[in-house]
Amino acid sequence: MAAMGERKRAEAAVALGRWVAPEEVRARGRELRAAVGHQSHRKVLLAADRPSVVEYVERTNEGRLPDLVPLRVGRMIASPYSFLRGSAGLMAGDLAAGVRSGLTAQLCGDAHAANFGLFGTPEGQIIMDVNDFDETLPGPWEWDLKRLATSLVLAGREGGVSDKGCRDAAEDAVRAYRGAVRHLAGMPFLESWGALGDESVLSKAKADDLTGAFTKAAAKARKNTSARVAARWTRRDGEHWRFVPDPPVLTRVDDATARAVVGALPAYVDTLRESRFNLIMRYGVVDVAFRVVGTGSVGLRNYLILLRGNGDEALVLQAKEARRSALAPFLDVPEAKHEGKRVVHGARLVQAETDILLGWTTIEGRPFIVRQFRNRKGEIDATALKRDDLDDYGRFAGALLARAHSRSLDPRLLAGYCADGEELDEAFAKYALDYADQTCADHEALVAAVRSGRVPALVE
Repeated sequence: MAAMGERKRAEAAVALGRWVAPEEVRARGRELRAAVGHQSHRKVLLAADRPSVVEYVERTNEGRLPDLVPLRVGRMIASPYSFLRGSAGLMAGDLAAGVRSGLTAQLCGDAHAANFGLFGTPEGQIIMDVNDFDETLPGPWEWDLKRLATSLVLAGREGGVSDKGCRDAAEDAVRAYRGAVRHLAGMPFLESWGALGDESVLSKAKADDLTGAFTKAAAKARKNTSARVAARWTRRDGEHWRFVPDPPVLTRVDDATARAVVGALPAYVDTLRESRFNLIMRYGVVDVAFRVVGTGSVGLRNYLILLRGNGDEALVLQAKEARRSALAPFLDVPEAKHEGKRVVHGARLVQAETDILLGWTTIEGRPFIVRQFRNRKGEIDATALKRDDLDDYGRFAGALLARAHSRSLDPRLLAGYCADGEELDEAFAKYALDYADQTCADHEALVAAVRSGRVPALVE
């Protein structure tokens, strides 16, 4: 990472010496398109050394807490969409077997539909953006977009949308991505850099029918604060303030673990931007608990930390174990010195507004990220959307992903590659439908392994 940072600074020093006309930048993108055409993205290729589904699940269970592994499997077999959410590495290997456009962006790495969420800015505005960076790495921009398109197909199928409706949602997501890239490519750099995923993006992405769902989700998100978590999940007994266990999701930790978590917080504070130091140091830790989260993250170590602020003010932080990105084996990138730092770096680069308390630390020899828990977070459940709303969600998410990629990849270069891209829309949609079928087959293979007793599962 350090070497990469030095190289980028050197490149920046050279680039600042010469102004480049926008058309010259776009022309470079068109040259890449001539070498790797839009239609070449249609075909699904599977990795030559692709493991069986059972082998993949067993391999990725390594290092997880053994008693939570059946719960992870149970969540993955809930549906093909759930399986996709828990198998980023399997799809990454297959994406690596396909063509590459030659353009690199800082990837979300796991850009499925459920990883676009609402959260609050420091000013109290509710925005929507990519919100999961466990797998973030520099890589081919199209990997994120193909994963998003595939997830829309699977989410739509789960919600009863026809295959044509699912195809339309996937195709519209790519079309909105291209439209947003074109729009960003024509904006002043400072304006495009600070573009937010607020409600105004709905109109720009022609997703106005989603306004009601966004407004409803935003209203719920505004209530989703540390104070609400404390009111529902903690109990006060005099000066003692503790989490209330709710196994298996929320459980107590032993004293040694609690001390290790608290002992790691000074190192976390050192990773915050300087202006946040005085803020976080006004709080005091009163309790630590363990909480199960997500689908792909089940079995990893995840702690909630209750801090007391001004009087009865509560702040809940989440310390989440960070592992090597599932994309790393398929990308030529240096090994991260600290996986938590990798995640934080990716989030800060990609998100328009990042949690002001986002940082990293090491707990008992393992890397972690630390952030606010339930920072006015909300979601729009793609599996609950009808056909027209799924279309709108696809357009919204596609536009947000384009904005995210434009932070690390010059949108003019990407606009050159994506120009006149009706064939690109169709190619990605075809890929999404075919890879959704592959995911259904993979899901069924895991279900069969559970039924046979080969893989233990706990269904909630």
